Amino acid sequence: MIRVLVADDQAMVRTGFGMILGAESDIEVVAEARDGVEAVAEARRTKPDVALMDIRMPRMDGLEALKQIANDVHVVVCTTFDHDEYVHTALKNGACGFLLKDAGPNLLIEAVRAAVTGDALISPSITVRLLQHMNSPPQQQPHTLSARELDVVKLAAIGRTNAEIAQELFISIGTVKTHLASVQTKLDARNRVEIAAWAWESRLVGQK
Repeated sequence: MIRVLVADDQAMVRTGFGMILGAESDIEVVAEARDGVEAVAEARRTKPDVALMDIRMPRMDGLEALKQIANDVHVVVCTTFDHDEYVHTALKNGACGFLLKDAGPNLLIEAVRAAVTGDALISPSITVRLLQHMNSPPQQQPHTLSARELDVVKLAAIGRTNAEIAQELFISIGTVKTHLASVQTKLDARNRVEIAAWAWESRLVGQK
């Protein structure tokens, strides 16, 4: 079971996330927190696998709480605010994901599962915006990816989830994961965010 802590100052959000995650057979919500101080205390008490962390909370914000527990817990920031500064700070401080609260149940569940495996999942709109602003010069990086792996990479780079990639390419989610794992090894990338960055730097996406 993946044990999850939900930290958010809104009771309705905590309840909603709890219902979504609790409905999954492999996920269990073991604690809730109303602010950053409680989040740190509950993380240390319950030792969850993943913490879903809001940013703007009383007493201590989510970014400070993240810094205090990131070495022991996989933290996914889930917030209404997608300011670039928040995204950069969260990822720099060890977040394993950054989601907007309107990202939808499927992405929330996928982000929790990805965090446990050490992967990073960021809301598609944020990923695309950040990568579009990269200042790398146009170049085509050498690679040994297969045609199908390139298809998967291009879709991942524009923010598609594994389920969406599977549906678009008429393959199983398991096959998508296999392709991404192979790509990760071939490119020596730590996670799908680095895979996406490689695709944008190589101009495999973003061209009109």
